[in-house]
Amino acid sequence: MIPVTRFAPSPTGRLHLGHAWSALLAHDFARRHGGSFLLRIEDIDPGRARASHVDSILEDLIWLGLEWDGEIVYQSERLDLYAEALERLKGGGLVYPCFCTRAEIAAEVAASAAAPHGDGPLYPGTCRTLGPADREHMAAERPHAWRLDVGAALASLGGSPLTWIDAAAGELPARPEAFGDVVLARKDAPASYHLAVTLDDAAQGISHVVRGVDLFACTHVHRLLQALLELPTPHYHHHPLIVDAEGRRLAKRHGAPTLADLRNAGADPAELAARLRSGRMPAGYSLADN
Repeated sequence: MIPVTRFAPSPTGRLHLGHAWSALLAHDFARRHGGSFLLRIEDIDPGRARASHVDSILEDLIWLGLEWDGEIVYQSERLDLYAEALERLKGGGLVYPCFCTRAEIAAEVAASAAAPHGDGPLYPGTCRTLGPADREHMAAERPHAWRLDVGAALASLGGSPLTWIDAAAGELPARPEAFGDVVLARKDAPASYHLAVTLDDAAQGISHVVRGVDLFACTHVHRLLQALLELPTPHYHHHPLIVDAEGRRLAKRHGAPTLADLRNAGADPAELAARLRSGRMPAGYSLADN
């Protein structure tokens, strides 16, 4: 199999070392095996995405010496693809409108003594039990997200086992039920990360997904969506994250130094890329243990 990989940043800020590490790994995997490296801009977050950040992403990748193949794909130009998939799931009775706010979900979880899951509380299924008439009436008057009914989705597959392959962990059973009824379309965006990335990877023919281990768990949900929408399942390579001297993973919200900061400080891009490729992080940074 000739690999096709991708780097898919969100234009919500400047790239940092963690982005450079991930892009290099995806780029080099494709080049090492005579494959293609694609660039996708995930720009459907209306509150945070900025066109100016797209320009900076391209500038940073070129500075690092990375070249991508083909045209850049923008999620904002693929909204019809997401809407079509959502309608298909609606037609199968596999999604439902959710009117809950984050505060309401947190309060209900706290009242039921349920444990939080991942980055937030596991959705307790409040709106899943609404009848058709109530859903229709509320949907006409209130903003709402669309959630995947994971139980119904798994039942629709007739109990067929779902598995996926990670380069380090091997073949794994998919356990999407552990993540509850995830959001597929947000109140303020036409598709969630789960739906958009699953559809985009299939549409672009991505054979190997190279991404951070922080997204490892998401693959359980993506594997279910692939089965429901009859999409191919790529191989996954989840790499360790870069952390700072305090052990925190690099993030825009934590003010992680950007590639632009390093460039302005006189960093040599070829030397930086060589260090990252060899697993030698710049002073003050290291690879996390997991």
